Amino acid sequence: MGAVKTKRMPRAVREQQMLDAAVQIFGQRGYIAASMDDIAELAGVSKPLVYLYLNSKDDLFTACIRREAQALFAAVRAGVRRELPADRQLWDGLLAFFTHTAEHPDGWSVLHLQARTHGEAFAAEVTAMRADIVAFVTQLIAEAARSAHRDPDLPEREVAGFAEALVGAAESLADWANATPGVTARQAAATLMNFAWAGLGELMAGRRWSPPGA
Repeated sequence: MGAVKTKRMPRAVREQQMLDAAVQIFGQRGYIAASMDDIAELAGVSKPLVYLYLNSKDDLFTACIRREAQALFAAVRAGVRRELPADRQLWDGLLAFFTHTAEHPDGWSVLHLQARTHGEAFAAEVTAMRADIVAFVTQLIAEAARSAHRDPDLPEREVAGFAEALVGAAESLADWANATPGVTARQAAATLMNFAWAGLGELMAGRRWSPPGA
């Protein structure tokens, strides 16, 4: 009898294995300390194969950033059901965000810590993803204002500013939640939802705080 041939793993599957390993190494050790040897070993492949598939450490890191960014944005969008009331949409989006970042702490580290501090090209990848999320949240807030029938003409700049602040708060809170034992994604989402929805309610009711001397 002849030798039994093992089925060759498809390239796409092998690449995902490499990216899984790279995200773990980059996320836990940082971009500088991460080595292609360690990534190859964790992925169960040879280092030349990693270079064959992904060319260089920079290209591998960029591929990790893009994959994790796409996954995060997809999770947030998938979590929001547009047929639900505005407050429920915002809650579901926040919960999806915190659930994803909690379940993928290495990916979140790559996006929020590593990519921002190791070169303009890497930071630009994250900036593009963040702009998509801010635009999505801006749309949710604008729709909330219209559905409340209180302030349908809420200024566009005010809506955009609120969305930017909300996303920034979510990013910081995700870091805190991941670093604080016992804090669940649901608790983090509730914390920000209470803060944001109360503020948004005041805006839609026309009650704005004015700085002294304004």
